[in-house]
Amino acid sequence: MILYQLPLLILTMSLVYLFIVPTGPLLFSLFFKLVPMFMILIYALQLLPRKKTRTHLLLITGLAFCIIGDATLHWFLFGLTAFFIGHLFYMAGFFTQWKYSKMRLTMIIPIAGFACFIGFRLVEALSQEGNAGLIFPVIAYIFIISLMTFSAVMTGNGWAIAGSVLFVISDSILAWNMFIAPVPSSNVLVMLPYYGGQFLIAHSISSIVAGGNRIVW
Repeated sequence: MILYQLPLLILTMSLVYLFIVPTGPLLFSLFFKLVPMFMILIYALQLLPRKKTRTHLLLITGLAFCIIGDATLHWFLFGLTAFFIGHLFYMAGFFTQWKYSKMRLTMIIPIAGFACFIGFRLVEALSQEGNAGLIFPVIAYIFIISLMTFSAVMTGNGWAIAGSVLFVISDSILAWNMFIAPVPSSNVLVMLPYYGGQFLIAHSISSIVAGGNRIVW
C-alpha cells in the first residue's frame, strides 16, 4: 500500500515546496526541497527486486548523488559536481541495459544538436559576464547529461527515456535563467520537470530486466 501512496505524497510535497514554502530562510526552504527527493529514493528502494543487480545499484547511487547535488547547488560548483557524478552512475546503469536499434541510435543527432545550441549560448553568456572560469565545468556537464540521455534512449525503456528528457529540460531552463536571461516562474519550471524526471528514472527500476547482469547485493 505504501508503494502506491508514495507517488501521491511525492507530488503533494513537490507542490508544497513550490507553492507554499517560503524561499527563506535557506535551510528551511532546502529541507522542503529535499523531502520529495528522499521520498523518490524511498520509492526506488521499494521497487528493488529481491535479487538486485549491478544496474539497480548504479541507478540508486546516481539518485543519491543527485540528492547531494540538490543539497549543495546553492554552492554552484559543488552541486554541479555532485550532479555530474550522479549522471555518470545513471549513464553506467543505462548502458548495462543497451538494446541496439538504428532508430534509437539516430537520436544522438537531436541530442547532440540541442547540446551544441545550449552550450554555445552558455559559453557566449559566460564570456560576456566575465564568468569564463565556469565555461569548462558547464560544458563538461552538458556533455555528460547529453550522454546520459542518449544512454537512456538506447535502453528502449520509456520511463528512463522520459525521465532523462525531463531532466534535460529542467537543467536547460535552470542554466538559461542563471546565465542567459531571466525566465518567468523559473523555480516552478525548473523543479516540476526535475522532480518528474527523477521520479520516472526511479520508476524505470521496476522494468529493468536482469539479463546477464551479475547479482551484486
